[in-house]
Amino acid sequence: MTSTGAPAKGATLRLLDKADKEIVRLDRAIVGAVYKFQHEFRKNPEAGGFDLKRLKGHERLWSARVNREYRALLLRLAGNDWLLVSVKHRGHVHRNLDRLAYGINQVTGAIEYVDLQVVEEDVLHRASSAPPAAPEPDARPEEDKPLFAEYSARQLADLGVAEPLIPIALKLTTDDELLGLAEYAPRHTGEVLLRLRDGVPYQQVKEEVTEPVAIEPEAEFDAGDWQAAVDRSQAVVITDDESIQSVLEEGDFGRWKVFLHPTQEKLVHRTCSGPARVGGGPGTGKTIVALHRVKHLVDQLPPGHNKPILLTTFNKNLAADLRTRLISLGGPETLDRVDIMHVDQLATRVVSESDPGNTKRRIDDAQALREWRQLLLEAGESRWDAEFLSDEWNQVILGQAVASRADYFKARRAGRGRSVSRADRAEIWQFAERFTQRLDVGKLETHRQVAERAAQLEIARKAKIEERRRQEEERGGPGNIHVESGTGAWLRYRYRHIVVDEAQDLSAAHWKMLRAMVPQQPNDMFLVGDTHQRIYDNQVTLGSLGVNIRGRSAKLTLSYRTTREILGSAIGVLEGTAYDDLDGSTEDLAGYRSVLHGLHPALRGAESWDQELDLVVEQVRAWHDIPRESVAICVPTNEMVDDVVFRLGRRGIVSTKITPDGPGRDEGVHVGTMYRFKGLEYRRMIIAGVSEGQVPRSSVDAWQRTDPARHKRELQRARSLLFVAATRARDALSISWNGEPSRFLHPLGARRTRG
Repeated sequence: MTSTGAPAKGATLRLLDKADKEIVRLDRAIVGAVYKFQHEFRKNPEAGGFDLKRLKGHERLWSARVNREYRALLLRLAGNDWLLVSVKHRGHVHRNLDRLAYGINQVTGAIEYVDLQVVEEDVLHRASSAPPAAPEPDARPEEDKPLFAEYSARQLADLGVAEPLIPIALKLTTDDELLGLAEYAPRHTGEVLLRLRDGVPYQQVKEEVTEPVAIEPEAEFDAGDWQAAVDRSQAVVITDDESIQSVLEEGDFGRWKVFLHPTQEKLVHRTCSGPARVGGGPGTGKTIVALHRVKHLVDQLPPGHNKPILLTTFNKNLAADLRTRLISLGGPETLDRVDIMHVDQLATRVVSESDPGNTKRRIDDAQALREWRQLLLEAGESRWDAEFLSDEWNQVILGQAVASRADYFKARRAGRGRSVSRADRAEIWQFAERFTQRLDVGKLETHRQVAERAAQLEIARKAKIEERRRQEEERGGPGNIHVESGTGAWLRYRYRHIVVDEAQDLSAAHWKMLRAMVPQQPNDMFLVGDTHQRIYDNQVTLGSLGVNIRGRSAKLTLSYRTTREILGSAIGVLEGTAYDDLDGSTEDLAGYRSVLHGLHPALRGAESWDQELDLVVEQVRAWHDIPRESVAICVPTNEMVDDVVFRLGRRGIVSTKITPDGPGRDEGVHVGTMYRFKGLEYRRMIIAGVSEGQVPRSSVDAWQRTDPARHKRELQRARSLLFVAATRARDALSISWNGEPSRFLHPLGARRTRG
């Protein structure tokens, strides 16, 4: 052992970002040895069992024994402050020591560590050893041109690309090589290179990616001050055994609790002059950003016991998950200052406060549609279909708070597709009145009715607050609050900040309610969502509802959950479809990439549903190397869920249904419809029954002639459901069908199976 002076009494041990990813890929026994190592090392790094040695030719890089076979590589920052950068087999530690590159980035001021040999072998050698692809008819020699040939080494360095990786970056010729490099490179380097590859202009990359994390020009920068550099680095101090266990065992969320990407961190901490929105594809960390944003807002609050921050989403399963994650991230002290509930629960609270004696039973859209059908059946009506009238009632009458026949004649119907005459409107209004009466007689009300009532109540409350404020300004001080209102609650907004997850699935009434609950001020509303994942027919323009996000939108593009192979197939499902951005413009997934590599999704066809069920069982059995609860099966209908569960049971495979309240139990393969998988993720996923007539359902095409706009929306929603289901898979995805495969699978190469 190399002596460093007096015996140490204790050490600060930090974990560098991406070192954890290397560690978790090791055998479980070695990961267990790392737990023990960090515990003992923090107590005394100079204990004899560690065999602590400085590596030959390196001033700061040391190695310490983890167990008989593995050693930890650590950077000594100062005194007994250590940074764990890698864990390697002892036979690899002392080979080619000049391959281990580390230093302080001159642009970002952060510590960076790279094993150049691993990068070159796994990125460049893998690509060069792959069998050559068949040349395209019009292939040109320029296709072998380096991806970054138009940039100099100096330009890449000025963007903050890690200098040891610049020569490698300049050799890259394929996107696979680039994505491979991004997996090993410091996060900032990966993001810069991916943005450049996506065609983002150099200056824009500098402004949007580099400058937010660059050292301030006026700041004093000491290239040898490693202690200051670690504070600018993606590293976490290991304070106890639980802190490293959280990072290594809680998957993506455990990492994101401490290792936010610089772009994500910027969004979390920025000050916004009004409502702001963060978009991005599945797995890009939108929900993580929302949770960190909540914690950041809580940390800015003055002391108190109230809950001035609302965190909401569109269903109770997701709300429960947000609660669990927030307490894991910020502890009880953060949770104590935040209201967490799904948006319909919030609307119900508002209405109940106004009408505490209300005994009506709430029904969902599916049951409301059944009531519409029964109404038309009893009336002998054949001209109007239930789906059209239900949509007209939800989107136009409720959506615009239409309260009278005269108002309905003037209501806007933009985007509704089917045009209606004045006589048609009179007839529709009669049906709407009869439907409302039918619900009243049955003591029923829909969630959409409740949301609209809640919105109107909150808008009225906001008007009283603003009127009182105006009167105070005229008087020069507060008046008699007991005279002005019977309850002090009317004299203030419900919340100071509102954070919304899965924003794309909220309705117009929800947005009107939320907008009225918080004053218009900096940092008032923070929304995250992706319209490509919209699974309900709630298309809104936020600006028209008072939520003005224009100029305050950002997009995350790197997926940390789904492999590039799965991601490519999922994006193929969306081919040829345009999506909105919640504010009247369009949005795409340009630049959306994964830094993870895996197997291509399996596409399998069968002649019948019975044969396809056998394929499902066969696939589950093939995945015997992981726990059953890490596997999920997604199908289009509840009847198919029952079929899958029954067939699995007959073959001795335990399964559990995913209900509106989540999985019925922890153990067993999870089985559910596409709607049930929003917000969930699994290591391996089977999507079965993806046949034409099921996805999309056959009835959708009936609207192509009678209501083209509705037809377009329903096709888009069906695509989104399949997209969401496919991107729940982390490592492997199997898609199957019987008979004719869904038209959405044609871009993936799926074809009918014939006997």
